[in-house]
Amino acid sequence: MGVVDRHAEALAADLRRRLVERRRAEAAGGGGYGGGIEAAVGELVDQHAAVLSRARRDRVRDLILRDTVGLGPLEELLSDQAVEEVMVNGPAEVYVERRGRIEPTDVSFPSERALRDAIERILAPLGRRVDELSPMADARLGDGSRVNVVIPPLAVDGPMLSIRRFAAARPDPGELVASGTLTPELRDLLAGAVRARRSVLISGGTGSGKTTLLNALSAHIGPEERVITIEDAAELRLRQPHVVRLESRPASVEGRGQVTIRDLLRNALRMRPDRIVIGEVRGPEALDLLTALNTGHDGALSTVHANSPADALRRIETLALMAGVGLPHGAIREQVRRGIALVVHLARSGGGERRVVEVGEVVAAAGGVGTREVWRR
Repeated sequence: MGVVDRHAEALAADLRRRLVERRRAEAAGGGGYGGGIEAAVGELVDQHAAVLSRARRDRVRDLILRDTVGLGPLEELLSDQAVEEVMVNGPAEVYVERRGRIEPTDVSFPSERALRDAIERILAPLGRRVDELSPMADARLGDGSRVNVVIPPLAVDGPMLSIRRFAAARPDPGELVASGTLTPELRDLLAGAVRARRSVLISGGTGSGKTTLLNALSAHIGPEERVITIEDAAELRLRQPHVVRLESRPASVEGRGQVTIRDLLRNALRMRPDRIVIGEVRGPEALDLLTALNTGHDGALSTVHANSPADALRRIETLALMAGVGLPHGAIREQVRRGIALVVHLARSGGGERRVVEVGEVVAAAGGVGTREVWRR
């Protein structure tokens, strides 16, 4: 950081303290807050930094706003469209992921308090908070980015913050062919499966591109169909004209008001869906999904964390058993065989490339259900 930048940072910090003192004095005097925050910051900068050039004053103003209502030093990283994820490991250590590769940055917070303030500015508008009694939280920014927070005592080295970004415009199947995720042959195979209303399960590890592929495959759903999407965080951007988007809700600080994926899926079945798209199956909602697929709601799309197509089916079975309704394992396996048609498996290479590596067709096998390889990279 240059001398000019350090001077701007120091001046912004000093003026921010003055701003806080002024706003508190206004509130204590019974007159409320005098005007909007941006107007107050502009007035303060013009008053105390009049000798600076307009460009320098604008820079100081932006720094004050960044640390007052924004995400502090992270604003610069989030303005970079190439950044896919921001990982904060305490106030002094920030990493980003670009093009599938994690790299360190020279960004840092001046103190743990500054990092905690940024976390509070993320969670407060959503009615969420973290403290020693509830030291973990999930949230979503206005642009759809997914946020996870862990603070001490669970986070030993200071507050941990992860922000996973999702582009407003998702790649279509043609763009995934251009990037190497799909081949032309595989694109046509999967397009035919979606149009034929075959239920497709996409599997892979964290960051392998499951949601991106799910969004791309949805392009093959007919425009005349009513599509209901169900997600923990609303990431999907479907292009059909008739889309109903549902998002789960965690419990409030008081432990009330939780709405799970399972709740939403059960309700969606009463909403006359032509297609159901579930962002990720990760709990007992797997049983409700299998029940829907076996009672006329075919053509569903979803994702699951797994290491292979066969492992994906085992995981769906395990998640369905978590519903605790006492169904025999054999009955659940039969529902898996009848309900899911294809499993598409993705993997991320060491260089960050995301590729579909295998497609398996769900078939009957010794002991229950298995997959038959129909495509492999």
